[in-house]
Amino acid sequence: MTEIATRLSAPARAGALTGLRVVEMGFAAAGPLVGKYLANFGAEVIRLESRLAADVFRTTYPPFKDDVVEPDRAGMFAFYNDGKRSATLNLKHPKGAALARALIGRADVFVESFTPGTVARLGVGAETLRADHPELIVLSSCNQGQTGPHAFHPGYGSQLSALAGFVHLLGEPDSTPVLLYGPYIDYVAVGYGAIAVLAALERRTRTGIGCTIDLSQYEAGLQFLTPSILEFAANGRIPGRAGNADAVAAPHGVYRCAGADRWVALSVWSEAEWRALCDLMDLSGPPTLSGRRAARAELDAAIGRWTATRERDDVVALLRRAGVRAAPVLSISELFSDPQLAHRGMWPAVTHPAIGAMHVMAPPFRLSATPSLQERPGPTVGADNDHVFGEILGLSLDERRTLERDGVFE
Repeated sequence: MTEIATRLSAPARAGALTGLRVVEMGFAAAGPLVGKYLANFGAEVIRLESRLAADVFRTTYPPFKDDVVEPDRAGMFAFYNDGKRSATLNLKHPKGAALARALIGRADVFVESFTPGTVARLGVGAETLRADHPELIVLSSCNQGQTGPHAFHPGYGSQLSALAGFVHLLGEPDSTPVLLYGPYIDYVAVGYGAIAVLAALERRTRTGIGCTIDLSQYEAGLQFLTPSILEFAANGRIPGRAGNADAVAAPHGVYRCAGADRWVALSVWSEAEWRALCDLMDLSGPPTLSGRRAARAELDAAIGRWTATRERDDVVALLRRAGVRAAPVLSISELFSDPQLAHRGMWPAVTHPAIGAMHVMAPPFRLSATPSLQERPGPTVGADNDHVFGEILGLSLDERRTLERDGVFE
């Protein structure tokens, strides 16, 4: 029995992916979050990184414990990489590249999220790896895919959201477009990456053969613009910015409530809901959808006057009781006290060796027989070098010390 077959046939301890080994190289969110979700369900995910070129989540993006900017005190990294191992390698050193190839050769999946051509130049490109290990699955996730005239264009989350059409649609009519919060498409692409890996694993169980997955984050983002894409494809109309207005619901918006920075979101989708809203707020207005859309400004002002004198949670309760769709606009701090999220176990508590007590985020789905595992936060830099290079690759302590002196483990 091969090493891979032995691992995958081992009795499952708890995770649906126990026995699966993944090697990951990447930065920020788009690639590493794929590894996070695989680790959350039992896969052994080994993150290869270098102290010479650290992940921006380790060096740049806050928060840092006590505002001390050090790689092992990076909360963003610890949050997005829970459940993984960390091993350090200098892939620009010939011995480092050789060790990376040896480690990936003992894995089921290799995930990388660099600009096209980067891993090939480092000696761990998909073509090289799969020539020696045809059963290997390689996921390459990057801005615009591995091929095409713009494949090598650099960019980050906000630029990609602009490129994919999101920013063109955000903001008030005739005003400056508004950027999406954070690297939105990075998070969208992650789900497709995980699905692709699982599909490739299923195929491998039937054929014994792996594959190379070319994931374009740009194209992943387009999946969430279907209504606007269809409007142009079917009718030749170019959708524009509409603020909080909706193509169907009216009223549809966010309204200030009593208190500091307290808001409610509501929408009306039917004539029955409109009548209920009028009865509750003592409103009068056009009975038809087209009339309400035309009178949007006046209706928004009237609703805003009503909500402004009432507490947010009272407004939500009254609207829901009347049959109108409504939700509070929660702050980030309120997410941690939300009873629904608490019931679902969304924020597991873990202890980080440098940060201390912290929360990580559970996946948004639950498997009845094999719950997700959030037992440890993201690793400190090189925390698992002895396990990876000693136990998995079989290097002796003397060999490891020599490699460390030679700068291979930087």
